[in-house]
Amino acid sequence: MVESGVAFGTSGARGLVTSMTDAVCFAYTVGYLKHLQTLGEFTPGTSVAIAGDLRPSTPRILRACAAAILWMEGQPINCGFVPTPALSLYAFGRGIPSLMVTGSHIPDDRNGIKFNRAHGEFLKSDEAAMRHEDVTLPDGWFDEHGALKIDVAVPPLTDVLPEYVARYVDFFGPTALSGLKLGIYQHSAVGRDVLVSVVEALGGEAHPLGRSDVFVSVDTEAVRPEDVVLARDWTQTGQFDAILTTDGDSDRPLLADQNGRWLRGDVLGILAARKLGAVSVTTPVSSNTALEASGVAPFVQRTRIGSPFVVSGMTDAVEKGNVPSVGYEANGGFLLASDIEHDGRRLVALPTRDAVLPMLCALVSARSGQSGLAELLETLPPRFTVSDRLKDVPTEQSKARLALLREDVPAVSEALGFAEACGPVAAVDETDGIRMTFERGDIIHLRPSGNAPELRVYVESATSERAEQLLTLALESVRRWMA
Repeated sequence: MVESGVAFGTSGARGLVTSMTDAVCFAYTVGYLKHLQTLGEFTPGTSVAIAGDLRPSTPRILRACAAAILWMEGQPINCGFVPTPALSLYAFGRGIPSLMVTGSHIPDDRNGIKFNRAHGEFLKSDEAAMRHEDVTLPDGWFDEHGALKIDVAVPPLTDVLPEYVARYVDFFGPTALSGLKLGIYQHSAVGRDVLVSVVEALGGEAHPLGRSDVFVSVDTEAVRPEDVVLARDWTQTGQFDAILTTDGDSDRPLLADQNGRWLRGDVLGILAARKLGAVSVTTPVSSNTALEASGVAPFVQRTRIGSPFVVSGMTDAVEKGNVPSVGYEANGGFLLASDIEHDGRRLVALPTRDAVLPMLCALVSARSGQSGLAELLETLPPRFTVSDRLKDVPTEQSKARLALLREDVPAVSEALGFAEACGPVAAVDETDGIRMTFERGDIIHLRPSGNAPELRVYVESATSERAEQLLTLALESVRRWMA
């Protein structure tokens, strides 16, 4: 891990494609399976489901992972290029391990491997234990550059998508989206075609848009300016009730209302929790505080950023009997720790990020209320979150700067211009990064990314205009500070 520079981020192992050689990916997969052996979840003959996104490097990495499974005498099941939640639904339902080759939303010069246990996500405790596994590469399998030399054939395709589509049809019903005209922004998301299938299976009218043959890095937390323009252009004619899309591996949603305005994922999470009647909601510290203000659920937990932390919090809620227990991230990925029962229909727990469920919850809620998404948003308390990132900032540099901020938050925030814009600091939360709440109600949160050399900047305020202004100020101030 040290030599390759490929390390665990907030969700799986991530690194530059050039660093993720076949040998490195093979070693990671063997270490993963050896850890599962200690837990009794893998033995020779065990099936391991594998899938990947549409990055150019994914097929090669999938082949290296399949080779590792075969070396460990397991049986790889090739689920193809499908959404992460579709893979997870298939594997969790059968009690088998699974791994997804994906870099999620980050640029395609990077990739990653997301590991799952037999019934849920790989937690941080699993990552720590996996680090201690001794792995020896088989002689003669790799050349001096770490490329796989032997011939390993990925098994024939196992189609997991019908089960994934049926999950939503069985719960929402085949007419849930009847009368809605929905644009599907496809770009290079691995779930671009299945999203069309889901919409049509629920009675909606799907219109594919913006399909790309080159990988497009769509980040649901930091929406690209060009995607803002696209959504507005597509909705100008008034023909679409909403625009739907996802990130690269289709576990994080991005939904635009009838006016072409992209909804924040943490707002989408609140709408979904309300629609599903959640009793307990677990979400990272960076998510919109309208959750508490809206009183959607009697039990709310705030965690560090990353689905493993959300999963852990949701599981604790289930053990305490606070069900239905759900979770979501600021990027919109929605997780179910317990089954949902509604009108005699059951939605089975899926304790990993899903992009489709929260978008359907919002669309069905808007349709049943005979309004649009824009009007549905007005039913929530007026809190607005925006975020962006400073790219090409080494993680160690970000940590060093935040250490200086931590030593004297009032003085440094004043030097950065935050105090002048927002008033004195009223509270500081160090759950993940440094989150400053100011006396006027504004929030500025700085945090190094766990997946790439970037510094994340999150802002929350009482109006969208104010939030955008603060984000611009924060980005410019921090950029100068990091120089």
